[in-house]
Amino acid sequence: MQDFNYHSHTYRCKHADLDFQDEEYIKDYIKMGFRKIAFTDHCPEKNEIDKRQNMRMSYKGRTEYLTTIRTLAEKYKDKIEIKVGYEVEYLPGEEENLKELKEETDKIILGQHFIYDDNKNLKIFGEKRGFSDEEITRYGKYLEEAMKLGIPDIIAHPDIYMLDREGFGETESTTAHIICKAAERYNIPLEINLNKIFLRLFYINGTIKHLSPEEKKQRFNLIKYPCKQFWEIASQYNIKVLYGLDAHHRGQILLWEELVELAREILGEELIQKLNFIEE
Repeated sequence: MQDFNYHSHTYRCKHADLDFQDEEYIKDYIKMGFRKIAFTDHCPEKNEIDKRQNMRMSYKGRTEYLTTIRTLAEKYKDKIEIKVGYEVEYLPGEEENLKELKEETDKIILGQHFIYDDNKNLKIFGEKRGFSDEEITRYGKYLEEAMKLGIPDIIAHPDIYMLDREGFGETESTTAHIICKAAERYNIPLEINLNKIFLRLFYINGTIKHLSPEEKKQRFNLIKYPCKQFWEIASQYNIKVLYGLDAHHRGQILLWEELVELAREILGEELIQKLNFIEE
């Protein structure tokens, strides 16, 4: 079982549990036997582009975040290795700002939650606004460009674009190949994200609930990612793969083993065996 996780948020992003403190995350990771973790909270924006409320820390708040996590890393250094970084989105024109964030941290994960449309407005995945085939392909090219520029250490939920697709056809396949080809070329690991499994099957109306087998089966079919077809394409490339918890909520870390097993169920054991999981 993977004993590291590089995808954790904090209350500072304003949509994680506000009363779940950094040190409590660490204690849960230690309890679960983790050897290494990274806090990669949603990045602050030097130029405010994503104007949604409760989505990320303020730019001036980053100093407190970095200092606090590094202080905790020192405190718990004999029990667990702790790194600090950000989950960022790539947008054309923001390259230098992203590189500044990279320079002040240990780990950058690229979780591309949106793209620009033709009028340079944000189109955000999961808002049911409708993405054209060209826009879905653009998402793949954004990831490719970010990898080319050396911005991310990991690509988080590369299959997030499936939130706005009803099936896996030519466009979805083309986008997967763009991402996987770039990940292979630039040696960037891809993350099998566990958060949507958690939100669908465990986090019901703001609390953790254990569903009946029938309820779980009904909700299981609503999970858009991890997407088996995407990972079947990924298995054709020489790329590194890891699981990402994408922790936001109290109790989520303690469900790690169950969430990994459910992801394996979605993808199937035959496919899992074809993927090149990294050891750290």
